[in-house]
Amino acid sequence: MACVKLGSKADAFQRQGQAWFCTTGLPSDIVVEVGEMSFHLHKFPLLSRSGVLERMIAEAPESEEECAISLGDIPGGAKTFELVAKFCYGVKLELTASNVVYLWCAAERLEMTEEYGEGNLISQAETFFNQVVLRSWKDSLRALETCNDVLAHAEELHIVKRCIESLAAKASTDPNLFGWPVLERGGPLQSPGGSVLWNGISTGARPKNSSADWWYEDVSNLSLPLYKRLVAVMESRGIRQEIIAGSLAFYAKTYLPMLNRRQVSGESSTRLTQGAMGSPLSEDDQKILLEEIDGLLPMQKGLVQTKFLFGLLRTAMILRVSPSCISNLEKRIGMQLDQATLEDLLMPNFSYSMETLYNVDCVQRILDHFLAMDQATGCASPCSIDDGQLIGSPSLTPITMVAKLIDGYLAEVAPDINLKLPKFQALAAAVPEYARPLDDGLYRALDIYLKSHPWLVESEREQLCRLMDCQKLSLEACTHAAQNERLPIRIIFQVLFFEQLQLRTSIAGCFLVSDNLDGSRQLRSGLVGSTDGGWASAVKENQVLKVGMDNMRMRVSELEKECSNMRQEIEKLGRSKGSSAWGTVSKKLGFKMKSQMCSAQEGSVSNQNNNGNSKVEKLKERHVKHKKSSSISDKASVSSIVHS
Repeated sequence: MACVKLGSKADAFQRQGQAWFCTTGLPSDIVVEVGEMSFHLHKFPLLSRSGVLERMIAEAPESEEECAISLGDIPGGAKTFELVAKFCYGVKLELTASNVVYLWCAAERLEMTEEYGEGNLISQAETFFNQVVLRSWKDSLRALETCNDVLAHAEELHIVKRCIESLAAKASTDPNLFGWPVLERGGPLQSPGGSVLWNGISTGARPKNSSADWWYEDVSNLSLPLYKRLVAVMESRGIRQEIIAGSLAFYAKTYLPMLNRRQVSGESSTRLTQGAMGSPLSEDDQKILLEEIDGLLPMQKGLVQTKFLFGLLRTAMILRVSPSCISNLEKRIGMQLDQATLEDLLMPNFSYSMETLYNVDCVQRILDHFLAMDQATGCASPCSIDDGQLIGSPSLTPITMVAKLIDGYLAEVAPDINLKLPKFQALAAAVPEYARPLDDGLYRALDIYLKSHPWLVESEREQLCRLMDCQKLSLEACTHAAQNERLPIRIIFQVLFFEQLQLRTSIAGCFLVSDNLDGSRQLRSGLVGSTDGGWASAVKENQVLKVGMDNMRMRVSELEKECSNMRQEIEKLGRSKGSSAWGTVSKKLGFKMKSQMCSAQEGSVSNQNNNGNSKVEKLKERHVKHKKSSSISDKASVSSIVHS
């Protein structure tokens, strides 16, 4: 810290309890009362430097005892007046950034102008402030910190404004371009060229590059009113919004201990929460600070980390800040919900009712803000769906990530027995259908909820499962769902139906691709002629297709066995309830036509063996006896019925 030495005489002041005495050999003839401290001094050194003291001494009543005057409103109190008295006596003292504001304000209050002596205290303090303090980042910051105690006097002298302007100018300057005096922050002294100085000699070493956040920790020592003014001036100077937001986040973490409960502990935590205040803030002060930080943060996406915003929201709920502040924080999070993690969403419920373990309502509101913003910007218009596959685009990436995040959140909160069905269903249904390329995550959440709430009736289970699209389940999810006893029987049939339909479609596609490959190979061999390399590639492709076809056939065989077993079970059920049970169930489920189609295909395949031929002959004999006309297509239909 830079300093200027004033005076040349040895220190002749001694303190005895609450009194100061000047030991110059002459008895004191005046007592100056400053607060609880008494200064036993001499009239001449004081009145020769101060206009106020001159008038007060002249107006004091004459008596044989010491003249007594009182200075109760002196800026800086007794400690500052001690330095003023030493200056009047010509005693050695140092003028620094820590005391220049106090001395300047006290000198103005006492009218220590040039009329009462050349090089008086006002001119000395002002010169040091302008030529030394304002040129240094560190000294400007220290001088601004001291303005809190004499804020009214410092405002009159424009000290606060000039310090803030100096700091804002230095913060907006790239420290890598100017090593002096911007980078004078307690490290080694640097030359104007940026090299490190040792004993006044350049070593040639260069200081480390500083990032844009080099000033965050320094300004966090300012009080909130001064910090707000500094931020406002920085914004007016064109400092980027993300840099301002980063400083606000650092300042909030310094004074809100709940934001740092996972990062710091012990002494470091105490230091952070104290800052410039000297002691930890009360809950009311933290509440005011959080609301101020929310008002200063720009309403723009991506300026601060989403985790920090969630931390602010949790702290706001604990401190019970204003509803408008909580709403603003939820909107900020909703703007960048795609950058959140599952851990961020798991916010405990701090309400007195303690309905649920986690605050599901807050997550619902955050999701609504995200969807509203997404719809307003027009970035998430639904894309076409081809054969159950979502034809995605880059604009769908955020909402797809949010859908996956919400599905994971639903799976985490599903075991809570206090989570009501309408609330769970509303959160799951809020995500647009096109945002989920697969419904595996949603199926997992539904299954956990059904397992944790076994008292749900069948109608409620079906209502909940309607949120899931069986056509968008993976093969593993379909296999699990087909054997899941917690799902309604209707949903199980739908899963099996769509799984078989997808497999048959895939098989047909493989056959089509195989035919096209064979035709293209024949065309190439006829027109161009094949080479050794082309023949090896064709053999390899055939082998891959053959393996794929074998796997498909095995899977179709397994599904046919499962369908056959299910048909037998339903027939047993039908015998106990009546011969028309299977038809009723089929009509109820909407699969009657599909079962007939599958049976017709199975009948056409079985007609190739001898057993199928014998059944066809028996049908022909019956057909002749009853004298009914039928076509060739009717035979295939009848054979399928008999085979089934």
